[in-house]
Amino acid sequence: MNLSLTRRGAMASLGALPLIAGVGPVFAASEPAVPSPSLNALAMRKKRRFGSCVNTGKGGGILNPAYAAIVAGECGVIVPENELKWQATRPAPDKFDFARMDAIVAWAQASKLAIRGHTLFWDRPERFPKWLSAYDFGANPAREAERLLTTHIRTVTDHYRGAIHSYDVVNEAVDSGTGALRVNNVTQALGGGEALLDLAFHTAREQVPQGELVYNDFMSWEPGYRKHCAGVLRLLEGFRKRGTPVDALGIQSHIEMFSLDPASGVGPYLETEWRRFLDEVVGMGYKLLITEFDVKDKALPGPVPLRDERVGDFARRYFDLMVDYDALGDVLAWGMVDKFSWLQGFAPRDDKLEGRACPYDDSYRPKPLRAALARAFATA
Repeated sequence: MNLSLTRRGAMASLGALPLIAGVGPVFAASEPAVPSPSLNALAMRKKRRFGSCVNTGKGGGILNPAYAAIVAGECGVIVPENELKWQATRPAPDKFDFARMDAIVAWAQASKLAIRGHTLFWDRPERFPKWLSAYDFGANPAREAERLLTTHIRTVTDHYRGAIHSYDVVNEAVDSGTGALRVNNVTQALGGGEALLDLAFHTAREQVPQGELVYNDFMSWEPGYRKHCAGVLRLLEGFRKRGTPVDALGIQSHIEMFSLDPASGVGPYLETEWRRFLDEVVGMGYKLLITEFDVKDKALPGPVPLRDERVGDFARRYFDLMVDYDALGDVLAWGMVDKFSWLQGFAPRDDKLEGRACPYDDSYRPKPLRAALARAFATA
């Protein structure tokens, strides 16, 4: 299926969204004012694009006119938050359901936004659909696992041929605690993690020969990610030695402030080590993407003005470093408005206050974090 959708088709898909998502839209009092120039316009000065994830539920996406207006006004590219993961698209081994993702694609095309695909395989067993965790690979497990994985990649990329040109092919294959490749029933059936990764990327390259194929992971510049970074470097080196067709490293960039550095008043970070990591990645010929940016503010005191200032400062330090790299391409936030951030449920603050993770507040007003991004792009 080639999704070159007409505006009429896009609007028809949007009309079906409340039934697809199972929730009603969340409306703001009026359409928000997006500063000019937009973040995407600023990023484009260095041939980068700025974007965000969107979804079809909970208000943080295309069902919410105010939220959608911010995304359309600030972004040049979007990515589905959950709607292209196996849990959403493949409810059973022999069944695919693209209704929710089709609606996102229709909205993006009507809004003239590019689309990234996330993800063709999430290599974490706790994120598998239940049927995959319990799957019987039969008498020839390697052959059946290969069929299962390649069928998925071919079905998705065929369905969105012409609409999606950049994919996170595999997500989070490296164990952050050990730096080793993750083990699950699919990797075991195929004979190891490298076999799964190579098969996924070679299949994706056959399907999208001119597309951007990305390995995506969540290591970052904070202390505690040394083993994770080392494991990702080993993985990337292995790709090059084996001729695995990987174009870029997707750095999620959920940057964290779980503790505070007394000298800076923001979270501790290892600038020299992080630059060394990035230099090695770029030196192997990989491009860089920031695929899921937000800021975890758990260690900051409660007052909102102080938190917003410190979150903006921490992000500014990070982006001042990242935009130094000509290899850096797309930069995507993992949400644009605080109350819709996944972090509110996944990594809540101990004091139960709402996290200040995103560029806009709950009233759809730009925050210091938005200003920090704008400054980094403008001065790159």
